[in-house]
Amino acid sequence: MYLVSSSPSLEKISRILWAAVLFTLPVTSFRFFPFLGDSTQVRPLALYPLAALMPILLVRLWRKEIKNPIPGSLVVWGAFLVAALLASALGALNAPLELRGSDYFDRVIRAWMTAVIGLMFFVAAIWMNRDEDDVRFSAKWILLGLCLHILWSLVQAVSFYTDLLPRQTLKEWQTSFSMRVPTKNRRFSGLAFEPGWLAGQITTLYMPWLVAALLTRTRLFRAKWIEPALFLLALLLLFFSFSRGGIIYFAAAGIVTAWVGRGHFLQNAREWFASAFHNSDRPAGERMREIAVRVTLLVVLAAILVGAGIFVVRKRYIERLFSGFEKADSIEEYIVYNYAGGRAAYAWSALGAYRDDPWTGAGLGASGLTMYDNLPDFSKTTLFEIARQLAPNSRSIPNPKSMPIRVLAETGILGLALFLAFYFSALGDVRALFHSNTARFFGLAGIFTWIAVFLYNMTQDSLATPNLWINLGILIGLARTLPAETAKETS
Repeated sequence: MYLVSSSPSLEKISRILWAAVLFTLPVTSFRFFPFLGDSTQVRPLALYPLAALMPILLVRLWRKEIKNPIPGSLVVWGAFLVAALLASALGALNAPLELRGSDYFDRVIRAWMTAVIGLMFFVAAIWMNRDEDDVRFSAKWILLGLCLHILWSLVQAVSFYTDLLPRQTLKEWQTSFSMRVPTKNRRFSGLAFEPGWLAGQITTLYMPWLVAALLTRTRLFRAKWIEPALFLLALLLLFFSFSRGGIIYFAAAGIVTAWVGRGHFLQNAREWFASAFHNSDRPAGERMREIAVRVTLLVVLAAILVGAGIFVVRKRYIERLFSGFEKADSIEEYIVYNYAGGRAAYAWSALGAYRDDPWTGAGLGASGLTMYDNLPDFSKTTLFEIARQLAPNSRSIPNPKSMPIRVLAETGILGLALFLAFYFSALGDVRALFHSNTARFFGLAGIFTWIAVFLYNMTQDSLATPNLWINLGILIGLARTLPAETAKETS
């Protein structure tokens, strides 16, 4: 038995708090956090129930109710944190000068706070998911959180596209709980800080479960229509976020996951579609109705795909990806033309910190103190975003905008090696799920999650972002409880 010393009250309380963590994940920038300045954007509301959950989990760990609490992936992540601690200690010996009121230790302490928050989400996800029933419980509450995004996006749509809700009223409602006002360009952001964050959550948190459910015909809810409906609504939100990265990550993860799980899904789809044409024993009227249903479905799907493609491509933010090839004379001009100049400049300047300390880096969180010194020349003259941050009255401190580049700049080659080792260790855990006869659904969700999170890390750099940890932790928690013979097969 997984629970050696039963404690129903603590187990029940922890389950309620875990559901609250998952349900509140959509709110990424909650306004009411003490001791945080306005520059701190990652403020997950889920941190409140998580803070209440962690002491209970530690008590249950002390009572030995949680078996195998430290799987291999968590050990590798711990090794990375040790390397980051060493880099931070060595960085203090060569600490850069204070920048805009922040010194080396200010930046390092802030970075370690985000690392601890991320570790809390990761550990809680592992410890709260012991078997398939626990994972189904978690997936269900994650998708219920998606419903909050859908409802608030509907409110935004009413304000954006009708006169029923004034934009000022929407602004007042949204800023009552969020740090960010609604976007001016009609891009849906849901309850997240910005449209890109919404797209990131859809791709890394919600779509893994929905795509896996559709491919394996698995039901998390009683009604059969809920998972397909949530998938279509999530896809709609993804398109209306107009996040190029989110759409690309979804497409990449979806294609690979569909290819891995194609067998049963494609076979069932072919059999269902062909059944209306091959069975001649039924009355002609019934056969014609079934044929009409299938043809109508094909026409609707084609119309949705073509219409969505035309709508998205006509959006200037995405259209420039294609027109830039003709209008830009160099790679630099193409990047700037596509609104990616700022990100490219920050990533390039962060590599300057790596060049200064290639083995240990600048110290966790300290790369921003030297990034202005390494900005590429084109960014200082062509990018308003950079010019605004270089202004004497600016209080901004830049960040690398990419997790692998940040890890390389702040922890050096050793840190990056352990960071990548962690992700490939997690991929091994995901692969192990396919060796269980009943876990194909979880394996496909894991494949989608791993690809989406890995790609999402290329354009974000905060360790405190919950959607980096939740699904991976859930699936690693399940993988660690596989039977011993399964573990031998995968070794």
